[in-house]
Amino acid sequence: MNHTYYNENNLCGLKKSDFQKNINGKSTDLFILANDNGAEIAVTNYGGAILAIMMPDKNGNYANVIQGHDTIENVINSPEPFLSTLIGRYGNRIAKGKFQLAGKEYTLTINNGPNSLHGGPTGFHARVWDAEQTSKQSITLRYLSEDGEEGFPGNLNVTVVYTLTNQNELVITYAANTDKTTLVNLTHHAFFNLAGIANPTPTVENNIVTINADFYTPVDEVSIPTGEIATVENTPMDFRTPHTIGSRINDAFEQLKFGTGYDHCYVLNKREAGSLTFAAECIEPESGRTLEVYTTEPGVQLYTANWHNGFTGWHGATFPARSAICFEAQHFPDTPNKGHFPSAVLTPENTYHQTTVYKFGIKK
Repeated sequence: MNHTYYNENNLCGLKKSDFQKNINGKSTDLFILANDNGAEIAVTNYGGAILAIMMPDKNGNYANVIQGHDTIENVINSPEPFLSTLIGRYGNRIAKGKFQLAGKEYTLTINNGPNSLHGGPTGFHARVWDAEQTSKQSITLRYLSEDGEEGFPGNLNVTVVYTLTNQNELVITYAANTDKTTLVNLTHHAFFNLAGIANPTPTVENNIVTINADFYTPVDEVSIPTGEIATVENTPMDFRTPHTIGSRINDAFEQLKFGTGYDHCYVLNKREAGSLTFAAECIEPESGRTLEVYTTEPGVQLYTANWHNGFTGWHGATFPARSAICFEAQHFPDTPNKGHFPSAVLTPENTYHQTTVYKFGIKK
């Protein structure tokens, strides 16, 4: 592993020695990406977890704007196992952990009520990735998910690249190949708080959010899509114009009751499938920090950390309910059981590609 880019005097105050562990013969470590502006992103190759993103506010003060942990043991044992990690082989839920593919039924591990969530309990978030820091601003993560892992068919070779640009963007590119027809729906489960991680971390209810979507996928009481592609119009799901998260999150609206807040996939407005387009914007009015999301994916899951319970993370910061906002770029939940949703099937002759950009800024 390449240590030449590591700076002990990093802004995020994390130490390599706290992240070095041998797990089943593979080594975990800490990597720091730094751009020419002074922004930083701290990453471990355990689950591709992002531990800190140091970004300036309107006064030039840097703070961490993502929820993470400060030791490898805390990452592994996190009360929120998907805290700012890579997700695979299938982001979001698959009903009853079952699907049919090429005439065969597959059964996955159940880990969310009656359903399979985020690739199962030992999905990509709980694996040690091979890591190569190729420059001070970029790291490449590779993982071979073997045939049958968590119930999915095919040997899947996955490559994920994190790049911190000089425009204060986190660019995540994904590629995957398989030797057998399989499902692939990769995402990153970043838990953002643009006010800055603190003790306690404030809620995101004052965040002003815009989502480029006229439709969303309503869910049932166990968060599986009903199959309907429903309009957001005249509902609290409508973020086509800017709204604060808190303005409608407690409305007497069945969808919000099912998720105890927002936990829904938005169908992004796309001129052409697979194009990199604007998905969402988030503004934190006190700090002035902004986040814009762009993705090639057809959907983005809005999640407001409804199940956080105040557990402790980075440097003693606590994470209460609704103290983060997630924009998980992905295909829709339960796609293999909903034939009219965009397909998440990958065949051996094709390569899976995705690009998602998280662009940080300051409200002018």
